[in-house]
Amino acid sequence: MKQYIDPNGQPFASLAVPVWRASTVVFDTFEDFANRKSRQPDGYSYGLTGNPTSRELERRIAALENGNHCVVVPSGQSALMTTVMGFVRAGDHILISDSCYGALKTFGRKWLASMGVEVEFYAPTAGSDIEALVRPNTKFICMESPGTVTMEIQDVDGIVEVARRHSIRTMIDNTWASPLFFKPLDHGVDFCIESATKMFGGHSDLLLGAIIMNNHDDYAVLRETQSILGQNTSPEDCYLVLRGLETFELRMRHQCASTLKVVRWLSAQPQVDQIFFPALESDPGYALWKKNYTGSGCLFSFTFKKESDEAVSAFFNALKVFPIGASWGGTHSLIAYYPAAQQQARLFTPTRNAIVRVAVGLQDPDLLIKDLAGALEAWEKKAQ
Repeated sequence: MKQYIDPNGQPFASLAVPVWRASTVVFDTFEDFANRKSRQPDGYSYGLTGNPTSRELERRIAALENGNHCVVVPSGQSALMTTVMGFVRAGDHILISDSCYGALKTFGRKWLASMGVEVEFYAPTAGSDIEALVRPNTKFICMESPGTVTMEIQDVDGIVEVARRHSIRTMIDNTWASPLFFKPLDHGVDFCIESATKMFGGHSDLLLGAIIMNNHDDYAVLRETQSILGQNTSPEDCYLVLRGLETFELRMRHQCASTLKVVRWLSAQPQVDQIFFPALESDPGYALWKKNYTGSGCLFSFTFKKESDEAVSAFFNALKVFPIGASWGGTHSLIAYYPAAQQQARLFTPTRNAIVRVAVGLQDPDLLIKDLAGALEAWEKKAQ
């Protein structure tokens, strides 16, 4: 709790963080204005690079991650792109996991490659064997664990050990586990990315991303990158994430426990072919998950035993509790669909069938299971 002094000199303290709205920062003297850039990366020089509301959010997120610094930007996607743009230049070589967020892969293929960056995708199951892909100009390794949609757990320790030996920076999207269940900076990762849109905000009503790190020089680079790219955040959104953090752990633990119950039930259903969820004992990534993680997320995927567009349509249209939507991490459960062609285009370990991705919210897991059971019955009638 911080105390503020109003214009009349009266003290005021509140449990809530004030919302500071400002585009322009004013200065007491000419000298302060002339030297305003020296205030960065922590101080205030212009609204683009933050205000007391966003700084308080950055402080709290950094503390959750055991990090020294944090930069908040308009979305999780923005956090990924801003970090890469801060450190990758023409002539560099960058390694991106094949299971990373699709927009990051597209950014690599369509933008970075056209700007003279050598972009290479690697198997998401890689560990220390990633050293075979390292080149003299390799500058950055992008990880996501577990991977988007197919949920591969990465050998973060193995990759970081190689990266450190070759002076390569590493970045990981840690949104699924959150700092509650995995702290990448403790494992030597340089940049931890969180989509605060998801569990931190928790109510599906905002977009915000966070970049967390320990190195002060890297922090200064990213604050400048935020300024140059115009990646400012709304103070109202920062406030909503601050409010969401108050219940973050309670929601996360409840949703993850419900997810495990739904996954165990679904794994026993005859219509289901494969479940992608590293906390399930049958998952290929279970041993690594068990070694490094203290809990599981609220997102998983599965495939049907038979590929049928008509049956899949019947499944989705029979759902009454699950809305169809591509995001996750809010109080409401969600379900999404990823076509077979999209999965078969993967460079490594492609799946033969379409994937259904399920995000579990705060609803009673028995209610969610009942909804899925009815949808599976509808699928079976059309699949025969």
